[in-house]
Amino acid sequence: MSRFKDRVATVREMSRARGWDAVILTNNDPHASEYSAPRWRQVEWVSGYTGEGVIVITGDHAGLWTDTRYFIQAERQLRGTGIELHKTRVQDQVLIPEWLSRHLEGYDEVVIAVDGLGMSASAVAEIREAIGPDRTAIANVPDMLSPLWSDRPAIPQTPIITLGAETVGWSRTQKITWIRKWLRENGHDAILLTALDEIAWVLNVRGSDVDYNPVVISYLLVTPDTVQWFVRKGPLAPDDKETEDSFHELTADGVNIQDYSDTGMALSGIVDDDYVKSLFVDTATLNHDLYGILKENVPRGDVISGKSPVALRKAVKNEVEIAGMREAHLEDGLVMEKFLYWLEKMVQAGEPLNEYECSLKLHELRSGIEGFRGESFETISAYGANAALPHYVTPEEDSAELYANGLYLCDSGGQYLFGTTDITRTVPLGPCAPLEKEDYTLTLKGHIALSKIVFPKGTAGCQLDVLAREPLWNSKRNFGHGTGHGVGFYLNVHEGPQEFRQNFNKQALMPGMITSDEPGIYREGRHGIRHENLILCVDAGENDFGRWLRFEPLTLCHFDTSVVVKELLDDSEVKWLNDYNERVFLTLSPRLPSDVAAWLRDKTKPI
Repeated sequence: MSRFKDRVATVREMSRARGWDAVILTNNDPHASEYSAPRWRQVEWVSGYTGEGVIVITGDHAGLWTDTRYFIQAERQLRGTGIELHKTRVQDQVLIPEWLSRHLEGYDEVVIAVDGLGMSASAVAEIREAIGPDRTAIANVPDMLSPLWSDRPAIPQTPIITLGAETVGWSRTQKITWIRKWLRENGHDAILLTALDEIAWVLNVRGSDVDYNPVVISYLLVTPDTVQWFVRKGPLAPDDKETEDSFHELTADGVNIQDYSDTGMALSGIVDDDYVKSLFVDTATLNHDLYGILKENVPRGDVISGKSPVALRKAVKNEVEIAGMREAHLEDGLVMEKFLYWLEKMVQAGEPLNEYECSLKLHELRSGIEGFRGESFETISAYGANAALPHYVTPEEDSAELYANGLYLCDSGGQYLFGTTDITRTVPLGPCAPLEKEDYTLTLKGHIALSKIVFPKGTAGCQLDVLAREPLWNSKRNFGHGTGHGVGFYLNVHEGPQEFRQNFNKQALMPGMITSDEPGIYREGRHGIRHENLILCVDAGENDFGRWLRFEPLTLCHFDTSVVVKELLDDSEVKWLNDYNERVFLTLSPRLPSDVAAWLRDKTKPI
């Protein structure tokens, strides 16, 4: 830990030498992505902490701000670093803007140093507003840590592929035409897209610049007459035929391929184009550095900020995408049942087995599917008390051994050319304590309540979130993470704008949206439970009271009923569980090996 303590001291020394009152470090890339390439993991480099969070270093304090998903992990990884944990998404939380305002209250003028590439324009604006715009100076220092970080990784450039309309439903020319129509209708001359999954969706391209997310680090500028993709980081590798062919295809469709490093220069010269008088940006994903360039160089009009229209359009899957997602969940369901069968037999036989070996087995099974392109996130393979960490990182070495008792949790997913999956199953490996059974059942009860609800058109996810929590709340139990997130089509496993979460988000659920349903419960030092399916929002008809919607589970994998406390479920919940498990059996068994099919028949018997 002394290595990280020394790094904090080095940053503090740099701050003092340059007259900064505070330094803010993130793990964010220049596109505000959830996952970032190693080059931009500044928090990890400084502290050794590998989860999500933001670090603030002042002359007398170093703190990490993160949410409930990472408390246990952060406390472990920060020991000995001198960095204090600040908890968010809890009662009486104090977020960074408010904390800085209090901590620097006596200063006449405050200088906050940020790496403008790693903070969004909106995040910096919140800090300036909280401290006071008149007394706050923001020192924008792109790549701030490069002088200290001698072996800092380069910006990644991986092979790029294109997807046809037969796979994604809309061609890129159709999507660009739609964007231009949106520009005309909203009175804008251009739009700068900065979110990587939005760019991948518009251009129908995929890459692997970021682990688990099949995106390409780039910017996209669309005007009524031009499409400029800032993506090239250097010469292509001699054997990178995929990218070369993709660039030719894109160029033929009117996409101008440019260097990623030229983005700022191109935007600073955008005023030379007479027709660009109104440029639309989404400041939630536009970094502070580029926003500053734009504000300086669009004097004739405005840089108009708002929510990107691409996010919502991308979230509503078309018929081709939905068909692909069904196929992905069918294939993934076969893998999951084979895996759970293997797991049970290994444990029952007393074979030595640890968490990491389980994740390797699951990867091996998914790799056998044609079109598999990797995991959609790092597999969480957690036994017993380790499952109490919602974002547990399964270690390769000294991974926990599995035994024939207690609960095992596996949260995993796959990226396929035809879709993306995300599934969590918690299964008993042997006898379980009464509390484990009760927690298991109450969590499942919440999952069922959300999955089977019928609701009026216009309802937002935050209005339904309580359904998954009520069974736990009634027993004075809760979980700290959101109940559900949107899922992309062979794209990011986490996307918006819809979600199931207590935070107010007015985005209505719409037919075609795919969202996770994953309540949980976590008892530190004892066990963790989560039940997760992906659910598709579909039409449920219309009557005198209006249009109605419901959910259809896409995930195909049984819920283990051997530890269910049936008395805690009502008749409708028992029916849902039995019907779901029967559907899983009837759908998957014809394609499963006979021994696995026989085992699944037993697992899916009605309770």
